[in-house]
Amino acid sequence: MNKVMITGATGFIGSHITRAFCENGVQVGCLVRKGSSLANLKGLPVEFRIGDIKNTGDLTKAFTGYDWVIHNAAKVADWGDYDDFYHTNVTGTVNVLTACVQAGIKNILMTGSNSVYGEENSPIVKDEGSPYNSHYRYFGDHLFPCKLNYYRDTKALAKKEALAFAATLDLNLTILEPVWVYGERELNGGFYEYLKTAKAGIPFVPGAKQNKFHVIYAGDLAKAYVSAYTKQLAGLNCILVGNEQVESMDKIYRLFCSEAGVKKPGNLPKALTYPVALLMEFLYTLVNSSNPPLLTRGRVNMFYDNLEFSVEKAKQILEFRDVYSLEEGIKRTVSWYKDHGLI
Repeated sequence: MNKVMITGATGFIGSHITRAFCENGVQVGCLVRKGSSLANLKGLPVEFRIGDIKNTGDLTKAFTGYDWVIHNAAKVADWGDYDDFYHTNVTGTVNVLTACVQAGIKNILMTGSNSVYGEENSPIVKDEGSPYNSHYRYFGDHLFPCKLNYYRDTKALAKKEALAFAATLDLNLTILEPVWVYGERELNGGFYEYLKTAKAGIPFVPGAKQNKFHVIYAGDLAKAYVSAYTKQLAGLNCILVGNEQVESMDKIYRLFCSEAGVKKPGNLPKALTYPVALLMEFLYTLVNSSNPPLLTRGRVNMFYDNLEFSVEKAKQILEFRDVYSLEEGIKRTVSWYKDHGLI
């Protein structure tokens, strides 16, 4: 039985991946930074090794004795300094691959992002052959950049660097590229924030009726990692992973609110919300705030843009199908929020 080392295991997606591998009887190690909370992994039969993806020496020592690495650690946010995103997402990825070579590991799974293909409003269903288009051209972006692009752009750079590195050193690298993920332990992806807003009784928020928003339940996503591991994919592979059926964002949030027993806020038109977001983002940038404003151009546009991706490759290569319906996945998610006193 192979031993699998997982980076970013203590986070939202990483904890779901870790649980899925443990449930399938795989020996799992988790790279954790000193002082990190291990609450999301409580009770799991894993080995913890201390290290930071910014330190190749740490990684090589932590990876030694393992056969596979799942690189899931990343800086995922829509606010912050570009250098922090770059050093974590790009340099950190190269460090992980370098350490794999030094530790004699040839097989790597990596968490990518659908955002490398672009998250602008698009009637086209994008797939793995779509061109890189990570940088969203927001109004005024040349004057002050939207920091959500820091995440998207560095994930695109990380993907390019990883593929080139793996090709040069003949590694087996599979990059799984999830659409927007929801589920237990999600606190920063937007779904939980929406529920908190609804529960607070705010009557109107940005939103539209028709735009599709591609999502996947974290428990299903984790199964895709197990499948990729089980199939022992050789060479270089990039695979989008998401629900087969894509629903409107309005329906997704209606289901969240209904399950939580709160009234869904009404939808405000973009013409009203975008100027407010532009001004707030400009002022927060001007004063160099470490915390994001309530609204940014990136946050607002996500409520109106149509985002849909093909999951045919995942179906064919991984034989992946989402097991949980949207209704069941949301029910499990909201139940977890309630159990932990979060809503």
